[in-house]
Amino acid sequence: MGPVVPRHFFWLIDLLSLTTAFFLAYALAPRLKDVLLDGGSLLRSWVGVLSPEPAGDLRPIREVAWVLVVMSAVTLLSVQATGGYRPLSSQSRTRVVLSAVVSPLLGLSAVGLILFTLRSPSWSRLFVYLLTAFTAVELASYRLVLRWYRTKRVASGFYARNLLLIGPTAALEWLADYIDRHTTHAEYQVVGYLSLAADQPRPGAEGSDGRNLDLAHLGQVDQLASLLVHHPIHEVIAVEGSAGGAWLHDVVEACDYFRVTLRIVPEALLLGQLRDLSYIFYADPLRLPQIVLRPRHLDSGALFVKRVIDIVVSATLLVLLSPLLLLIALAIKLTTPKLPVFYPWRVIGYKGRPFTGYKFTTMVADADDRKGDLMHLNEMNGPVFKITHDPRVTPLGRFLRKFSLNELPQLWSVLKGDMSLVGPRPAGPHELARYELWHKRKLCVQPGITCLWQIRGRNKISNFDDWVRMDFEYIDNWSLWLDCRILIRTAWTVVGGTGS
Repeated sequence: MGPVVPRHFFWLIDLLSLTTAFFLAYALAPRLKDVLLDGGSLLRSWVGVLSPEPAGDLRPIREVAWVLVVMSAVTLLSVQATGGYRPLSSQSRTRVVLSAVVSPLLGLSAVGLILFTLRSPSWSRLFVYLLTAFTAVELASYRLVLRWYRTKRVASGFYARNLLLIGPTAALEWLADYIDRHTTHAEYQVVGYLSLAADQPRPGAEGSDGRNLDLAHLGQVDQLASLLVHHPIHEVIAVEGSAGGAWLHDVVEACDYFRVTLRIVPEALLLGQLRDLSYIFYADPLRLPQIVLRPRHLDSGALFVKRVIDIVVSATLLVLLSPLLLLIALAIKLTTPKLPVFYPWRVIGYKGRPFTGYKFTTMVADADDRKGDLMHLNEMNGPVFKITHDPRVTPLGRFLRKFSLNELPQLWSVLKGDMSLVGPRPAGPHELARYELWHKRKLCVQPGITCLWQIRGRNKISNFDDWVRMDFEYIDNWSLWLDCRILIRTAWTVVGGTGS
């Protein structure tokens, strides 16, 4: 469960580990040889076998670079062949260690075979053995750490997927019991069900141990769209009854619009008895007879790369810009001593989850109370509020907003995972209450600091519907390359001082 870690990521880390081990072995082999030569005669004789080159000497690095190439190629292929690139949480500790140790040994065998073929006895075997040992230790160490971390997160329920059930009562009871018996709360959690009609009997499902599963009734099927926005629902399981129903078409449309995985299960297959036919499953933990409709990129490694970029860039900028952040904080305290340095920005993010972000304070203390008196000056058509020359903004705040410097503390929200660098802007609670249902599709992806609206003349756009359509354009055409282009253009916009 949880985000997919692309295999290429592990290839890159393994290659970096091999490169580190190579240079570490190259640097330590001569020193270790000199230390051993100072020992007894037995040690000196063994050193002569392991490293026949003159004491303290090692061939130039350009002559031994091929060892790194051969060792890397054979090791990576061996890790692949031994299943070392499968999800770490599905591998035992023994398998992880064996894969990390056996693969470098096969690389050592390949290097040894080449040296034997070349009949070159003057090579430092000590260097090659150190390279093998360092590689095995590095590969095993970081894999075991990642496996431990991942296992702890899974066990805590951090990656648990919330399920919503829709269908006839008998099917709901069967599903609730099935999910309870075949999965854990760390994998799936049934948050409730939607009834197909107002008079549908309430499910009375019991678990395999006789425990009442107590399915929560969250409304009727026509309320699905609103529910997907305001509740963190990851998947919907819709059981199509033998009598069919027009409701399924609306369910498909709602899940498609709000980017939620939909599993469609025929009731005849769910409750019927098969004699010879069997279901074909493709590594799906629920193992239901189903049609699965999943949003694009949901299981893509690109989302993992996007998160890695968010962490690296936000952490780097927070460190590099720390003197500037401190200077802005001091300037706020000097010019407006009674105001706090940070403004708590309480907003609604992904799947309707509330969180608190932070900006540098740019307005007077009673800014929120005065908003109602200034509503007639609002320049935006829609639920958002914006005034070009807002009288509530302090003189320093006007400068900070011009260059978007007040937004810098949001990098902390990116690092925490509440936001991304690029994505639709989060909605305030009062704004969200005025959103139309189609506007709320903005919440089906992670909110961000910048998006298309910010780089297409944010001060010139006065219609909220146009703003939302730009967010939808981003959602429907998302790629890592699009994120990079938006970040580059955002930097140019900030430097040009065309912020809010």
